[in-house]
Amino acid sequence: MIAPAIADDADRVVALWQSCGLTRPWNDPHADVARALSGATSTILLAREEGHTIGSVMVGHDGHRGWLYYLAVAPDRQGQGIGRALFTAAEDWLRDAGTPKLQLMVRSDNDAALGFYHAIGLTRQDVIVLGRFLTADGST
Repeated sequence: MIAPAIADDADRVVALWQSCGLTRPWNDPHADVARALSGATSTILLAREEGHTIGSVMVGHDGHRGWLYYLAVAPDRQGQGIGRALFTAAEDWLRDAGTPKLQLMVRSDNDAALGFYHAIGLTRQDVIVLGRFLTADGST
């Protein structure tokens, strides 16, 4: 049910992210897919059913910390354990890569995501995330 994405999956993955409200105007989701699939330390894992993409998670690591992005489940399939299965698959992928810690970022107003991650055992970390766009238009 869960397997790595390939470049031909890009449009379906982006459509899923859009249906879940995960994209932002300043990020090019197609570029995010391309970067994740072309990196040696990243991938996108997909949940599929009967040829349809019903969930995704982007996973990667920097050698010490593993990061999860775009954990998404089709709105009509949420609450069925697919998100938990994707999270576990991403966690296993990081563990197999020898990554000692998993982290992710959630927008502070996303109560549903915060509730989901709390329910599967994640805890808030005592860190502050700082950032800066490296492009003039703020895109990734």
